Amino acid sequence: MSTLEIKGLVASVAGKQILNGIDLVVRSGEVHAVMGPNGAGKSTLSAVIMGKPGYEVHAGEVLLDGVDLLALPAWQRAQAGLHLVMQYPTEVPGVGLNDMLTEAFKARGRGTDALAQEVAAEAERINFPVALLDRSLNVDLSGGEKKRNETLQLALLAPKFAILDELDSGLDIDALRDCARRVEDATNENQLGVLAITHYNRLLEELHPDHVHILVKGRIVASGGPELADQLEADGYEAFTGGEPEGAVQAARPSSLDELFAL
Repeated sequence: MSTLEIKGLVASVAGKQILNGIDLVVRSGEVHAVMGPNGAGKSTLSAVIMGKPGYEVHAGEVLLDGVDLLALPAWQRAQAGLHLVMQYPTEVPGVGLNDMLTEAFKARGRGTDALAQEVAAEAERINFPVALLDRSLNVDLSGGEKKRNETLQLALLAPKFAILDELDSGLDIDALRDCARRVEDATNENQLGVLAITHYNRLLEELHPDHVHILVKGRIVASGGPELADQLEADGYEAFTGGEPEGAVQAARPSSLDELFAL
């Protein structure tokens, strides 16, 4: 059993404080959904946890099984068992999927003799066309194909915890179902813990949350079970924002792989 603990997290970007004290505990096999209006701090939360440069942490802790992740660069956080599925996956010309996974496996002390077969089997499982496996990473892929590719990587790398930064963004019904169900399966097969950031209830129809949290102005203003997402679907965000229009808080820029590993 592993635990990801976020304690009193306060952070800013570009001189603007976005997170105002976040407390969350995610355990192995659990799915925690974080929902909120545009600019509430959802993507900032994912960026700070994963170690994207440009974000300043003023207070709080992020611990994975007691290890202080905030003291580690992004690549060491990944080796510790954390994985980020980005809202906008970055294209990496000249680097193949198998090449990337080979290096990732080696860095984790895992053998690669059966990697090609594992990749092919995983691609079939999520309906990712085998013909696309030989392309450079995410190059010339549609939005849905990129998210299937990201989901394939998540499944093969088998981290302890995954942060899904709007996995459902840009997906059609079939791609959403394939990706969400694969993540759901991983929570049962590998006891993957999931922090799923999303705007919409449609993701949670396939990836079933144990806990739902509403994030507004950098604070969690409500927590509950799956019924909280249903309430949000019925009442909208205004029930939790005090009547302020969605997007009243300035949104952070989307995650970029280039920026994440810039340092």
